[in-house]
Amino acid sequence: MKKLLVFCLLTVATLTTRAADLSVDAYLVDDQQVEQLFAQSEDVSLATVSTNLLQSQQLTADLTGAARVKAGGKEFVPALLLNFFLGGLGIHRFYLGTETLTWVGYILTCGGIFGIVPLVDFVVLIVNHDNLSPYIDNPKFFMWAKN
Repeated sequence: MKKLLVFCLLTVATLTTRAADLSVDAYLVDDQQVEQLFAQSEDVSLATVSTNLLQSQQLTADLTGAARVKAGGKEFVPALLLNFFLGGLGIHRFYLGTETLTWVGYILTCGGIFGIVPLVDFVVLIVNHDNLSPYIDNPKFFMWAKN
């Protein structure tokens, strides 16, 4: 039985080293192809780069203007990211301007009733991304609750 186990291990080791030797060719660099790419490349001045950067920033600002909605100085994307990564600590509520006891309540209830409240906050923020004003400076523990 021991001989069979040793034979199987040696066979697997041999096959593994042969497979590794065959895959080495995939990682070789073709110097001619690299030189050809450099020959086809175009030199770019710093002025061109800065002009393109400014144009892309303005285009990005125009495109994300619909996605990032400002309401009372607060934006949708940071609130959503804070909720996703630090929702259990209530940091997104701190960002939205709620009272200190609200986000402390999130911490004391093990992430807002064991993570359910931040999950519902996350869904509410996504659904109401166009208007964050009801959630800014909202003192309620459940920010989506009416009255």
